[in-house]
Amino acid sequence: MQLDLWFFIPTCFALNMSPGPNNLLAMNNATQQGARVAFVAGMGRQLAFALMMALTALGLASVLYASVWVFTTIKIAGATYLVYLAWQLWHATVERIVLDAQARRQTTIALAQREFWLAMGNPKAILVFTAFLPQFINIDHAIAPQFAVLGLLFLGLECVAIGLYALAGRYCASLIRSPVSRVRFNRLSASVLGLAAVGLLLAKR
Repeated sequence: MQLDLWFFIPTCFALNMSPGPNNLLAMNNATQQGARVAFVAGMGRQLAFALMMALTALGLASVLYASVWVFTTIKIAGATYLVYLAWQLWHATVERIVLDAQARRQTTIALAQREFWLAMGNPKAILVFTAFLPQFINIDHAIAPQFAVLGLLFLGLECVAIGLYALAGRYCASLIRSPVSRVRFNRLSASVLGLAAVGLLLAKR
C-alpha cells in the first residue's frame, strides 16, 4: 500500500476538490459568515463521510448496489434537500448581521447540519468509497489498518479542500460587497445546487 499512496493522494485530492454541492455550500457559507465559520461547518460533512466509510468497511454499502429501492430513496431525498437549500439561497437576505458569540455558535451548528445532511443525501458518495478506496487495499495484509489509514488520509485531504473553498468564498465576499452583487451570487449558487439536484436524480448506480 505504501507505493500506492503516491497515486492515491493526488487522485483522492482531485475527488476532494471537485466542485460538488458540499464544496459550493462551503464557499457560499464563507461569503455569508466568513472562512472560519465555513471551515468549522464543513466538519459536518466530515462526520457524514466518516460514517459512510465505516459502512463501507462493514460491507453495508453493498446494499446500495443490491437494492434499487434503497438507492433511489436516498437519491430522491438528497435531491429534495438540494432543492430546499437552493430555494433558501435564492430567497436569502443579504444584510450583514453582527452576531454575538452564542448566535455565531448556533449559526455554525446549523451550517454544519446542512453540510452533514447534504453529504448523507448523496448515495454516490458512499459508492465512491466502495469503488475507490478498496482499489488501494493489499489483500495480503490486514485490511482494517489499511482502510483506516486511507480513510484518515481522505478526511485530511477533505479538510484541505474545505479550507480552500472557504478561502475562495472569503475572496468572493470581498468582490461582491454590494447587496445586488450578493443577491446575484446567492442565486447563482442556488442555480448550481438546483442543477446538482437534477444531476443526482439522473444518476445511476
